[in-house]
Amino acid sequence: MPFIRINSKMVEAKVAPGQRLFSQRGSMLAYRGDVRFTPNMSGGHGGLMSMIGRRVAGEAAPLMTVEGNGTVMFGHGGHHVHVVDLTGETLYVEADRLLAFDGSLSQGTMFMGSQGGVMGMVRGQATGQGLFTTTLAGHGSVAVMAHGGVFELPITPDRPVHVDPQAYVAHRGEVRNKLSTALGWRDMVGRGSGEAFQLELSGHGAVYVQASEEKL
Repeated sequence: MPFIRINSKMVEAKVAPGQRLFSQRGSMLAYRGDVRFTPNMSGGHGGLMSMIGRRVAGEAAPLMTVEGNGTVMFGHGGHHVHVVDLTGETLYVEADRLLAFDGSLSQGTMFMGSQGGVMGMVRGQATGQGLFTTTLAGHGSVAVMAHGGVFELPITPDRPVHVDPQAYVAHRGEVRNKLSTALGWRDMVGRGSGEAFQLELSGHGAVYVQASEEKL
């Protein structure tokens, strides 16, 4: 069920009998029709082990299940919303960036490693702790949140993309992550504040970048 943008900070989704979607708790703004909202305790489509992994990692965002027959509008905190349509790929996204997504998508978690959470990679670089990120795979739509709007940058084998980790929102496709010290990169652009990192993404896919370095 695709999300329809109402404006830059709100989306609308239709819910039909036999279908469901998941959203961040507290993100429902209004609805029409016979729609039910229930707390989700199973970690979404990925099941209990997915939830446990995220809770242990401190990366979980509380979800609610949305079912029934009607139309629901979503938004949260005045953040900008961007819709990603998946056609069989996997989306890697920080849990607190998720606003809502199709219940048909398979939800999971992935250990930091080479495809882990970007902010987790930064924290892990400093603390030595492994962290997790959320994955959504299949065919369906995902609404993610960001500061200042989102733009999509394609990633190809001959054109890797370098991103400020604080501006990173999500990425999709067969993409490899490599985090490195920026070696004066921030100082050069007048934002030096201690050790800085940059994220290199290579392979086939796309990265979603917010037009801000603010956290949610």
